[in-house]
Amino acid sequence: MDWNTFAGDLDAEILMRLGLALVAGLVIGIERESHGRAAGLRTTLLVTLSSAAAMIVSDAFYQDSFAQQGPSSWHPDPARLAAGILAGMGFLGAGVIVHQRDHIVQGVTTAATLWFAAIIGLALGAGSLGVGIVSTVLALIILGLVPRFENRMENDWYSDLSVSFGSNDSDITNTTRLLESMNLKIKGIDWKEDLAANDRRVTFHVKHKKGERLTLPARVITALRMLPDVKTVHWHG
Repeated sequence: MDWNTFAGDLDAEILMRLGLALVAGLVIGIERESHGRAAGLRTTLLVTLSSAAAMIVSDAFYQDSFAQQGPSSWHPDPARLAAGILAGMGFLGAGVIVHQRDHIVQGVTTAATLWFAAIIGLALGAGSLGVGIVSTVLALIILGLVPRFENRMENDWYSDLSVSFGSNDSDITNTTRLLESMNLKIKGIDWKEDLAANDRRVTFHVKHKKGERLTLPARVITALRMLPDVKTVHWHG
């Protein structure tokens, strides 16, 4: 490939598409990096730029196919590469999702952000500059402003409460009533009996409001401490 052909591939419109993809990946990546996410600035930049470059190449192949003369000329579908990119993003997104203990899953928003960044790159690479720019602005609004409203929402939160009793004959009815009196909804119970040690461990799967997750454990443990035959209490989540 000579210099003229190379320079012809990099016209002003192509450079503008890549430049906008760079800016989109930069602003979204800075937001993710500032919150210490697994997929930060470099990852988001690579996703948007690679998606844009792939779409530019796919569009170029499609346009060049019309230069071929003849009734049997073949025209590639530019959407096939875009579909492959979005499918491949599933593997990258799965890599940033972490399932921790206590029913806590992290990284889902970061995975969705990477998928959205890929779509923005595809839109900019295809020449839909308005769609790409507006999508970038909306992504920043979602990532920056929506969490402020989420923190004020009284949504549900799920936790596990493990209570160890000193005897297999311990009655858990009083414990259940106590938890329900503190606005805890019991969703399930796991029961473990140690016959040799004469020990009983009961795990309550409870639902409560997210806003109480920082103060509720101390109040529950203090209340359970007053019950007879309760040896240990462990709050998960």
